[in-house]
Amino acid sequence: MPPSPGPRPFSPRPSPISTTDVARSGLRLGFPTVLGGETWWEEDRPAEGGRRTVVHRAADGALTDLLPAPWDARTRVHEYGGRSYVVVPGHGVVFAHHADQRLYLARVSGSRAERPRPITPEPKEPAALRYADLRVHGGPDGPRLWCVRERHHQDAEVTRSIVSVALTGDHEITEWVTGSDFYASPTPSPDGRHLAYVCWSHPHMPWTSTELRVTRLSDGATRLVMGGRDESVLAPVWCDDRRLYVVSDRSGWWNLYRADVSTAACEALCPAEEEFAGPLWQLGGLPYAVLDGGRLAVLHGHGDLRLGILDPDTGTLRDLDVPFRGWSPVLDADGGTLAGIGYGPDRPRTVVRIDTATGRAEEVRREIEDLPAAAVLPVPCAVEFKTVEFKTAEFETAEFEAVEFEAAEPRAVDFDGGAGGRVHAYLYPPRQADEGGAPYVVFVHGGPTSHATSELSLEKAFFTSRGIGVIDVNYGGSTGYGRAYRERLRGRWGVTDVEDVIAAAKWLIAEGLADPARIAVRGASAGGWTVMAACGASDVFAGGVSVAGVSALAPLVAATHDFESRYVEWLVGPEDRYGEREPLARADRVNCPMLLMQGLADPVVPPSQSRAFADRLMARGVLCTYLTFEGEAHGFRRLETRAAALAAELSFYLQIFR
Repeated sequence: MPPSPGPRPFSPRPSPISTTDVARSGLRLGFPTVLGGETWWEEDRPAEGGRRTVVHRAADGALTDLLPAPWDARTRVHEYGGRSYVVVPGHGVVFAHHADQRLYLARVSGSRAERPRPITPEPKEPAALRYADLRVHGGPDGPRLWCVRERHHQDAEVTRSIVSVALTGDHEITEWVTGSDFYASPTPSPDGRHLAYVCWSHPHMPWTSTELRVTRLSDGATRLVMGGRDESVLAPVWCDDRRLYVVSDRSGWWNLYRADVSTAACEALCPAEEEFAGPLWQLGGLPYAVLDGGRLAVLHGHGDLRLGILDPDTGTLRDLDVPFRGWSPVLDADGGTLAGIGYGPDRPRTVVRIDTATGRAEEVRREIEDLPAAAVLPVPCAVEFKTVEFKTAEFETAEFEAVEFEAAEPRAVDFDGGAGGRVHAYLYPPRQADEGGAPYVVFVHGGPTSHATSELSLEKAFFTSRGIGVIDVNYGGSTGYGRAYRERLRGRWGVTDVEDVIAAAKWLIAEGLADPARIAVRGASAGGWTVMAACGASDVFAGGVSVAGVSALAPLVAATHDFESRYVEWLVGPEDRYGEREPLARADRVNCPMLLMQGLADPVVPPSQSRAFADRLMARGVLCTYLTFEGEAHGFRRLETRAAALAAELSFYLQIFR
């Protein structure tokens, strides 16, 4: 009897999508603003060193880059930044310049902007004063800018406050609120008497515990309106001089409320087991907007967020019939006109203007202007599967029992977070899969408190068009599915996330979708941590790709930036647990090839994290490639870097899948 043939070698399909096509698609549109017939937004320039500009579209459709090179509109507050500009009617655009972090005013004349001039002082140390979450409010002396200011001291201490800035150019700055470690959403009341804002302090993160406070500007008297232990409140907006709209997850879901600032009484506007917001990684975005007549444009749903119109008095919610499956939580409105960033499986992220009276949606700017043929693009499908559970001494799954973390005891939840819990993911089948299963790559998002969406991704299409499938996993801890699902990761980072991505690979095999010998896993930042840990916990993966992955916790806690410096307490727990969780401590269990990539100017995850893991693997003779990129930080921005990294990743898969 002749021997059975081995698995056929994988031969990638020809694809019209190149690495340069994917690299050029990274425009990263963000934070739209609408006033009358005009629209503004942020836009990256991968081909110009990754700088960011502010683009203006006039009422006649003419597009203008308001900030020519070398201006770079990026704020470094929290290192993740956020909205870097604000439109000041009658004056121009104020923005934070990446090089020195000062605020500049660019006056606009017609469709052209004058050379920007600084309106904040030059600090003694470079970039020591940073500004974000810019808001404009009129006053008797003209409009003033309200924002969060971050001060970096010589002893490495970081403090933050809420300040107002004059637009006169005399560098007049007034500090109004200080004392908490972090601030967001500084929002003066319509009459200018009060300031609403969100604040929190270490060890909390904005999705674990925040407070909504209101300060009377005449004497500094402050009142707690909502929030506190085990409640995340976000995005306050005044509906009149006495009441605020705000998002809270006190019900277990981020829902909209209306709160009376004098009595602290609040009412749920549309109670639902759906999310009406996302995690506050970046400052300056709003997941809803106030329209004329008191209506609210809102985002809601599970995973991808739909766009609807809510009547806050009746609770009636009506979805708009627009050709976008999901929306980023960055809405803006003027009267009945709404601006947002929508996407779909067949549509890239797009700046959209919507006339809410007629429902007409107008595409203003796409991240990808020239799309491949529809037959080349994958059609994602939302899937669910059961997680797995490990029970070994080296892979501890005990519940987190922190002593110092004051919010350590989670409230009762309905979600089954152990064996048998459900995991969410988006499946992207490959083009022309072979009989017996196709090669697959399990995508792991960063954060880890973040989530994957179903938006059109040229990066995913780059692989699926070549015959490599993708499954993008929203493992336990991801946002978009309620607080209970987020808290599956509480004290279990390196356990729940690893269990769920391994479960994704095993589900692909059980369903007959994937070739069991040709499944890889890839992720960046926190996703890189999961990749390295999963490759040491299971032999289901043929290889792993980690970009700026976390491999060791003690060095990370000692060196990372202030915003996440206490995050590990919630994610893992006390230091004596580090060794049983971190990938570096389990590197001797990794036997599959790995590709590690790292930006050498990364302030979030130091390059030493990837280097240490690569050294450990190479010392054992495990195949490992370690690629570094000079001048790149946390997330590759330059076209040449993005193209080179993707080419290296494809080459890696072709070698391990052959």
